[in-house]
Formats: sequence, structure tokens, C-alpha cells
Amino acid sequence: MSLLSALSAGTTGLEASSLELSVVGDNIANSSTIGFKAGRAAFEDALTQSVIGGTGEIGLGARFKAVQKILTQGALTSTGIATDLALQGSGFFIVNGNHNGQTANFYTRAGQFTIDRDGYLVNLEGLRIQGFPADPGGSISGLPGDLLVGTASAQPQATSDVTVKANLQADAAIAAVWDPANPTTTSTFSTSMAIYDTLGTAHQVQVFFGKTGSGTWDWHAMTDGAGLTGGTPGTLTEIANGALTFDPQGRLATSTNASNFNPLGAVNPQTLNFNFGDPTAAGGTGLLGVTQFSAPSASTFIGQDGFGSGQLASIRIDPQGFASGIFTNGQTRILGQVAVAGFSAPDRLERVGGNLFQQSQASGQPVIGAPGSGGRASIISGSLEQSNVDLAEQFVRLIAAQRTFQANSKTITTADQLLSELIAMKR
Repeated sequence: MSLLSALSAGTTGLEASSLELSVVGDNIANSSTIGFKAGRAAFEDALTQSVIGGTGEIGLGARFKAVQKILTQGALTSTGIATDLALQGSGFFIVNGNHNGQTANFYTRAGQFTIDRDGYLVNLEGLRIQGFPADPGGSISGLPGDLLVGTASAQPQATSDVTVKANLQADAAIAAVWDPANPTTTSTFSTSMAIYDTLGTAHQVQVFFGKTGSGTWDWHAMTDGAGLTGGTPGTLTEIANGALTFDPQGRLATSTNASNFNPLGAVNPQTLNFNFGDPTAAGGTGLLGVTQFSAPSASTFIGQDGFGSGQLASIRIDPQGFASGIFTNGQTRILGQVAVAGFSAPDRLERVGGNLFQQSQASGQPVIGAPGSGGRASIISGSLEQSNVDLAEQFVRLIAAQRTFQANSKTITTADQLLSELIAMKR
């Protein structure tokens, strides 16, 4: 009976060594797989039998228990690709779609993502990354779902405020009486800018300044009538006007403004507020906008708060997972936030291939939230997490498994020789 037990124990040892070699081989094969987590074979002793007389037990060999996942952090490698994401800390990206015939949520540390033709952030298998959507104003709201980032556009904003900073030459000659048909010859100085209507159409505006007296100036803003309701193409039409006064020190004393900007397609006229500085009459310094000094007339700053529509040019993702779109009109808007899932027992997730894990009863329910909160990992954009396989350690385990296999084979050979001698005694 004991010789047969020795054969059985040796056989279980061979099986255990073979399984260990399989696990080590899998680790080595995936040493360059993005986001791969190494495994470790765990064994236990088999049921024992009591020795006659009850003075001890004889083991029946080894038995495979589980492949334990080692979820230590892998090294991060920079790629420079904005949609390549790495997790720094504990947690998993969530992807949804059909994998091996099953449609469900899956979990992964592999952050090789891209944008598909429909504008969704996906992995290389086409499974959609899950995240929190953003409304048109950029506020995060709603439940996690497929993260759409590639089809956004920037809504235009109509110009309402125009800021002009300039110096008007104090000793300039008095201009001729203003004639809208001859703005250049009946003004002293001019500057230009672009403003936008409610549809995002740009209108080139020329502001003409004409000196009317000592310390007094008129200004007139004009644009091509082609973009105005009732305007004549090719003819400059006045859309705003006013007057400026300066004190003896050249500081802006007062400023008036009136506008009548009625662009094509607009339901109502668009109000334009021209800001020429901080008049002293209103308690300002009179030096922050337009001044009247002896230097030649020149504009130093032109600004306005409108912009046209824009298309998505690129995206960036910050450590909190906020995906921001950068648009061709220079605007930036939050498009959504990547979600991260944590588990109470992440090493009990089930491997399903394709760098994916699946929830199991032993792993517990996923706790989904924003990156960098609740103990969840933060996100490093433009980087990928490498495998956490230590090749040196795996080769040592490989040699140890090989020697264990050889030793167990010797156990079987020895037991076989003894059984042969026992059988020979009967002959």
C-alpha cells in the first residue's frame, strides 16, 4: 500500500510541477503585454492517511489550489499619445461590448485606447470605455456609459463686449465733418477687429476716430453691408458710434456708446458695448484704455468676447479622468470623465483573455467612481502600464519547477523498482 502511495504522491508532484511550468511560461510569454498581471501557482498538500497505531500521517502528495493574481503596479512608459492611458494605483478601466460572445462590462489595466468612427473612446478590440458624460456646458452628470468624445463641436458665442486700448495724438489736426461715405478722409485714426454674430459669422469692423475739438473725439464703427440686414454689399455701414472726451492730462474723462448691429439671420439687433477704458467721471483713472497724449495715434490692444463655431482638433485627459476637447476656434470644453472601478478582492477577478477581467462572486461588486477618489487610481495620459512580470524571478521559478519535476520523477522510478523486486519475489 505504501509503495502505491509513493507512486501516487510522485504523480501529483509531476502534475504540480507541470502546472507551475505552465503558469511561469504564461508569465514569460506576456512579459511585454500591456497591463498584464503575473500569476503565481498555489498548491496544498493532499489528504493524508493515518499510520497504523495512530502515531502520524502519511501525505498523499500535492494538490493544485489556485493561480493567484499578483496585482502590483507595472512600470509606466511614455508614448505621447493622448488616448494612451495608464492607471497609477489600484483600480481598473471599465469597457463594455461583446467579447467571446458575451456582452457585458469587463475590466482592464491595458490603456491602449483610440477613438472609433462614431467618436467613442474604445480599446483595440472595439469595446467602449465607460465614463461619466458632460453636458454642453462641461458639467459632469449622469450615470456611467459609453464615453463619447470624438464628435463634439464648439457652439459659437456672439460678441457683446469690445475692448479698445489706444492713444489718440493730442496735437492732431481737427478732422473734417464725418462722412460715412468717406470714412478715411473724414477721420484722424482707425483700427480694426473681428466680431461675431449669434451664428458664429465673423464680421470685420473698422473703428474710425475723428478729432472734433480740444480733448474731444468722435468714433464710428463700420462693417461691410453684405453681412447686415438691409445692407449693401461692398459698402461700409455704421453699426456703432459715440464720443470721447479727455482732461488736460490726456486721461479719458467720458465715453458714450450707441450701437445698431443687425446681422443677417438675427431675430433682434445685437447689442455691442465698446469699452474704451475707465473714465475719470466714473471714478476711474482714465489711463486703462484710450488716452490722449502727444505720441502718435496707435492701438495697443483689441479684444472681444465672441468666437465662431469650431470642430474638435484634439483631446487631453487629466489625472482626474476629465477628457477635454480642444477646438479649432481656440476654445476648450470638458467632454466627459473616464470612470475607474475598484473591487474589495481584485485578485479574485476572472481572466477572460484579451487583457480583460470579469467580475466574479469572489471578487465582489465593482465600486465605480472618478479617478483619484475613494482610493481609486489616478490616470496618466500619454503613458501605458507595462507588465509587472519580473523575468529574473520567473527564470528562477522555472529552474525550481524543473528540478521539482525531476525529483518527483525519481520518486516514481524508485517506487517502480521496489514494486518490480516485490513482484520478482513471487517467482
